[in-house]
Amino acid sequence: MTIEKPDNLVELFESAAEKFANNRLFGTKDIKSGEFNWITYSDVSKRVDNFRSALASLAIKSGEAVGIISNNRVEWAVAAFATYGLVARFVPMYESENQSTWEYIVKDAGVKFLLVSSPAIYEKIKHFKDKIDSLEHIFIIETTGEQSMSHLEIIGEKNIIPSIIPKASDIASLIYTSGTTSDPKGVLLTHGNFSSNARAGYRRYINQLNQTSVSLSILPWAHSYGQTAELYNWLYFGGSIGFMHSMDTLADDFVKVKPTFVIAVPRVFNKIYAGIHQKMEEEGGFKLKLFNKTLKAARAYRLKEGKVGLGTKLMYGIGNKLVLSKIRDRFGGKLEGSITGSAQMNNEVTSFFADIGVGVYNCYGLSETSPAITMNSPETNRIGSVGSALEFIDIRIDKSMVDDDSEDGEIQVKGPNLMVGYHNKPEETKEVFTDDGWLRTGDRGKLDKDGFLYVTGRFKEQYKLENGKYVFPSAIEEDIVLLPYVETAMIYGDGRAFNVCVIVPDQAVLRKTAQHLNVKTDVAQLIHLPNVQEFIGTEIRKSLKEKYGGYEIPKKFIFTDESFTVENGLLTQTLKLKRRLVIEKYKEEIEGLYK
Repeated sequence: MTIEKPDNLVELFESAAEKFANNRLFGTKDIKSGEFNWITYSDVSKRVDNFRSALASLAIKSGEAVGIISNNRVEWAVAAFATYGLVARFVPMYESENQSTWEYIVKDAGVKFLLVSSPAIYEKIKHFKDKIDSLEHIFIIETTGEQSMSHLEIIGEKNIIPSIIPKASDIASLIYTSGTTSDPKGVLLTHGNFSSNARAGYRRYINQLNQTSVSLSILPWAHSYGQTAELYNWLYFGGSIGFMHSMDTLADDFVKVKPTFVIAVPRVFNKIYAGIHQKMEEEGGFKLKLFNKTLKAARAYRLKEGKVGLGTKLMYGIGNKLVLSKIRDRFGGKLEGSITGSAQMNNEVTSFFADIGVGVYNCYGLSETSPAITMNSPETNRIGSVGSALEFIDIRIDKSMVDDDSEDGEIQVKGPNLMVGYHNKPEETKEVFTDDGWLRTGDRGKLDKDGFLYVTGRFKEQYKLENGKYVFPSAIEEDIVLLPYVETAMIYGDGRAFNVCVIVPDQAVLRKTAQHLNVKTDVAQLIHLPNVQEFIGTEIRKSLKEKYGGYEIPKKFIFTDESFTVENGLLTQTLKLKRRLVIEKYKEEIEGLYK
């Protein structure tokens, strides 16, 4: 199969910069004023030319590696497209990563030039030059002087070196997956991988995305999901991207940027959903009744496409103005939709946002598939599924790993989005591909008659209870965290008589509840009170009763006030649980529950 042009990220960017030269591309928040400053496609293109020329002056050549340790920002994109224009390899790393992981990646990828966001990070990694033979240059974004990125751009501007157009098969990037039990693996992704996947995603949303579309960038571009779905996808239609300043400023950033579409993960919407419902429960009285009646009318109005009785129509009209519009205003007032990946959205949460006028659509993929395999969209949407295969991608279900009569099996994939392999890991590469060239996802799922994919679990996560019943913990966990009292949950029960659950309560909600009940106990101590633990445990069991079998519902709980975060190593950068590390951390407490 021949990949359509542009089949590389250099031509994709340069054609967008020419076609949409005067469009806003990136918006950055000014800390003092709180407002966003925007720059155009043309502005970014000039900086890319300058930085590419500067890299060339440092003898960065085709196939060599340029690394960056930075959150999403203008300079991230400038460095990426400058690197691609020399047919070099871009190696992004997270700011919120430990030093040993940075060192491993820089060494494994053979990084020659390293760009870091701040002097603070530079102080942590400056000794890498003495330990890693390939590393010759380290420069800083947020500084001045000869070691700054801006200084390099001034040098490059004096002697512009034209870009080199890569082949579709040339490596564009190494995306390192989070290593929970072993070293991270560098996923080798080509220009053809990225460009074909971004194009396929855009074609699913061609009626929703255009030059007026605005995104609020929430997910890190150091992962392929953020890169492809947002950065590269947006170049096809000339949209704008504002950078979230931090999770703490997310609410204000939504209002300031006024996004029309966002690339997110279910956790973002789950927390908003839980927060809205908790706030309305606290309000109580007339406001709660109005909220519930509005949602009921909105759902009927949506499902029947407006063909409802006069009473429902009036209720929807009043509620839309008094209730739903205020919820939408929290997102800036213009949000039309979102694609979510990393995990499957809860059906009730999906329906809730559809009812208030924000379509949230599941997609599915892996770092190894650039990343999208399937996707829902307004025109092709089936709630509960993760969508149907994107163009030129084939899916098959291999039942050889399933030892029961289920209709599901391992999801396997073929298409232009498949990685070349894992860098420096030929054995791991061989293991993940079948003999006939299909990528083994390790995920369990099934296809319906119309080609919509349903993910039913992950083979690496699934386990059997003592009674032989299979448990897929992630789905149960996603439902538990919808409760306003729960921040994070992890289910365990491998080979045991029953499931148990590690719970991190939402302290903010507990604080409000304590104040409402006039409880004087310190919030940090609330979760250790037997009656509080019993209350949360009862609420969890009630919420799961209608959806899961009795054997799946946890019987005992561990309560902890230490959040699971990226910083303490218990979440991946895409906010997935590092399950084995959590189990290891709470090993003694878990064992205690089974005695």
